[in-house]
Amino acid sequence: MKTLFSGVQPSGIPTIGNYIGAYKQFVEMQHEYDSYFCIVDQHAITVPQDRLKLRENTKKLAAIYLASGLDPEKITLFIQSEVAAHAKAAWMLQCVGYIGELERMTQYKDKARRQNQKEGISVGLLTYPSLMAADILIYSADVVPVGEDQGQHLELTRTLAERFNAKYNDILTVPEVKHPETGGRIMSLNDPTKKMSKSDDNQKGYISLLDDPKAAAKKIRSAVTDSGSEIRYDKEEKPGISNLLDIYSSLTDRSVSDLELDYDGKSYGEFKTDLGEVVEAFLARFQDRVNHYLESGALDDILDRGAERAARKADRMVEKMERAMGLGRKRK
Repeated sequence: MKTLFSGVQPSGIPTIGNYIGAYKQFVEMQHEYDSYFCIVDQHAITVPQDRLKLRENTKKLAAIYLASGLDPEKITLFIQSEVAAHAKAAWMLQCVGYIGELERMTQYKDKARRQNQKEGISVGLLTYPSLMAADILIYSADVVPVGEDQGQHLELTRTLAERFNAKYNDILTVPEVKHPETGGRIMSLNDPTKKMSKSDDNQKGYISLLDDPKAAAKKIRSAVTDSGSEIRYDKEEKPGISNLLDIYSSLTDRSVSDLELDYDGKSYGEFKTDLGEVVEAFLARFQDRVNHYLESGALDDILDRGAERAARKADRMVEKMERAMGLGRKRK
């Protein structure tokens, strides 16, 4: 069975777009791969974080993974900082990477521009793609599911793996990128030309998975639509209604074409009212499952087991990397 790795930062609560584009599809992938799902809290500290909020969000994110339908008996769910091999491997990969490669990262340029205005740019912000590469490579991941905005980082991961293999020893698996097949890019409710994001300054543009369900339904009812009144899927001519159709289809497992037929001749208002009810019901059920994990002791047990299993596999790869680079002693 091939290995899958995915990491998500606990820098905020994921949106309904993250659920549709990632978590919902992870549930299907867990049956096809030996899957490692990592909460990458070390990545989060490349920018300032409130320590108590970071810990709270880390546990909430773990609960969200499980509430999405991931089975802890099938997958390995763990927190990055609880497996020391990530930091060890990241340093070794930094030593085979080049500064120019890191400075070319689009996300580094964007975040550095914002951070520099306040208090200077942290070294971690520049070098964290090396940590991201380590996250993936120490599990010999064959497949990494990512959105389009992470494509550049995955290409660097492949480059570093190939360079390490050529320079030292052919031990690292060069991963393949897997983009979401459907619903991979849910757009802002306020501006359907840009991706839905939890960091959007306009809270009407996104729905958090932990939003009040009734407030979320209200956001759907006030979502931007398009000129005309026909409910049909056309991302070029009707980006607003097409985005809402994607959300409706994903949360109900009904095809867009079926929805177009159902709403033929009906108004945007009727459509958005119905979708608001779908979103409200989905969030209420989802949050019940999140709260179950947060309030029980099961979550810590799952994360403890996940960290132990992840460490066993990651430590073996780090030992191979260290031997290949000549680190440590050779015992007689």
